[in-house]
Amino acid sequence: MGQRVLRNRRTLYERESELVAVDEALAELTGLGTDGADPADRQRGALLAFAGRAGIGKTTLLAEVRRRAAAQGCTVLSARGGDQEQRVAFHVARQLLQPRLAGAPEAELRASLGSWYDIVGPALGLCAPTEGAPPDQQGLRDGLDWVLTHLAVRRAPMVLVLDDAHWADPESLGWLAAFAPRAEQLPLLVVVAYRPDELPEHADAFRGLPGRAGGRPHDLEPLSADAVAGLVRESLGDHADDAFCHESWAVTSGNPFEIVELTAKVHDRGLDPTEAGAPLLRDLAAAVKGSGLIARLERLGPSAVRFAWACAVLGTEIHPALAAAVAGLGHEEAADAADALRGARILTGAETLEFVHPLIATAVYRAIPPATRVALHGQAAWCVTDDGQGATAAARHLLETHPEGDAWVVRQLRAAAGENLRAGAPD
Repeated sequence: MGQRVLRNRRTLYERESELVAVDEALAELTGLGTDGADPADRQRGALLAFAGRAGIGKTTLLAEVRRRAAAQGCTVLSARGGDQEQRVAFHVARQLLQPRLAGAPEAELRASLGSWYDIVGPALGLCAPTEGAPPDQQGLRDGLDWVLTHLAVRRAPMVLVLDDAHWADPESLGWLAAFAPRAEQLPLLVVVAYRPDELPEHADAFRGLPGRAGGRPHDLEPLSADAVAGLVRESLGDHADDAFCHESWAVTSGNPFEIVELTAKVHDRGLDPTEAGAPLLRDLAAAVKGSGLIARLERLGPSAVRFAWACAVLGTEIHPALAAAVAGLGHEEAADAADALRGARILTGAETLEFVHPLIATAVYRAIPPATRVALHGQAAWCVTDDGQGATAAARHLLETHPEGDAWVVRQLRAAAGENLRAGAPD
């Protein structure tokens, strides 16, 4: 049996044209694309969009965009839409802007935002909404435009990266889609990725792009058999033979996520990547997704299953202690469950957890029995309230429950409605 290794995957196969577009945009953004004037005078922004079906490699490509941008000294703003957070108003806007503004003393924040403080502050979670009439929708968008423009100029060059844009909340996505074409007039590169069949109508601006993008997004295609062979050998070793590599391509249809997961399972099983082992690949590929993924989760034991369910209910940016509380697990039991889920390539992260891929999060959420899902959302509502996150954070969970006239639920939903209206979310 040949040597088996699981190597770090650093090569983005058959994404050369996309990376050329990224490098060209970064060169113009940083002022290095032309000769002559001071770089600050030559900085020019752009809008780039990458479209493709689930698992096609959008997240990996955007991770490379962030890496290259940071390496060139760019300020990077990053956010991801979440299947469970689509109804949380301004969730994506907060991911993008709040880290750059939060933590400053109130006086400094007021000085920085000026007259926009009371308008955009509540939407971004920087201050409590004021009493009285909610802000005008166009006024709120103008305020968000001003904040992003101000940041882009002060912290130039800047790159804004939004993954899973199809799952972004309508308030954030409508604002960003309207703002994005203006990036060419700023030292700001906006990069978005989405599933084209799931992008809502109010984000159609991402389908027809201005300027040098050629009027369309970059469509990501499945990998060819040759590219899959390269990825398999990079992962498992050069001794992976042609028959094994070709079967890997056949059973995954060139889907990068499935290929990466398949090679991980081959490594874990100690399977020799040769023609003799090729017939086993179809069953291994089935275990990567759907019922096979859930069977893999269930083999980790009831505590790991419960913890994974809690994480799926919470969505993105999962704090381990909060997930443990929702799952009803003690600290050590939850820590062991998280370790097991990381080992099984279901979760990743430490201080903040996330699913290795959105496809995994969706499969786990859908596998939760309906009655259990309702109960977990109810528990999550209590837990986020105890965690000090407020009525709005609890409301998205309460909307998934059957409260049957519970007075506490009614109070929370009414409070959340008031907070959202005063923050500028439409009724």
